[in-house]
Amino acid sequence: MNAPPPRSPKSKRRRGISAALREGWKETYERSAYETLPWFSKDPSPWLVRAVKQKWIPPGAAVLDVGCGAGTNVLWLARRGFRAYGVDISPGAIAAARARAKEAGLRVTLREGDATDLPFAGGEFAAAIDSGCFHTLPIEMRGDYADELHRVVRPGGAFLLIWIGREETRPMGPAHRPSLAEVTAALEPLFIFESTEFHGPNSEGGWSTPGGSLGVYTARLTRRTEPQPPLR
Repeated sequence: MNAPPPRSPKSKRRRGISAALREGWKETYERSAYETLPWFSKDPSPWLVRAVKQKWIPPGAAVLDVGCGAGTNVLWLARRGFRAYGVDISPGAIAAARARAKEAGLRVTLREGDATDLPFAGGEFAAAIDSGCFHTLPIEMRGDYADELHRVVRPGGAFLLIWIGREETRPMGPAHRPSLAEVTAALEPLFIFESTEFHGPNSEGGWSTPGGSLGVYTARLTRRTEPQPPLR
């Protein structure tokens, strides 16, 4: 039996985030000050800092933070001369990020939007980062997410992804923690995995929280310039 052909961009009809999920994220920022939310950090993601230091992202490039929250990574990028963009499903998150950018006197672009239906043009970004959005999506929406990242990132562009892995068994974190195999299944048809690392719970490279760092995977990907070759 021949293997099925690799999934191409836009092969599935995009349905978008459900109204219930939208409302849930909206209420999250209405109920709590952004500084008290467990995923908020005043410091940028170490994975992003490393990427900039090692020039995985071209200096001054247009970079999109998917699920930007209150905008810490976006503001850090803007301070270093990047054209910084952020998108988040929660209007409260975008309001907080805009207020912080204004207070800091930084020029950034922030939009309320759905990670599976991004409000940006095709090929608009040299790079994209995701520090906590992918692992919150319903499993059936991962293909739509991958299609959208493939659409807005230029061929050969970088994509930096962080997610809480299955190895993290403590209650804090998303309900479903994707395995490396699951992430690869969603993204590999459209992106090349350049490197992947695991940072165990309470390790230096984990996801810092008041109760200790969570176990995470980090991945450096490149947006494919040609379709993924078929199995053989």
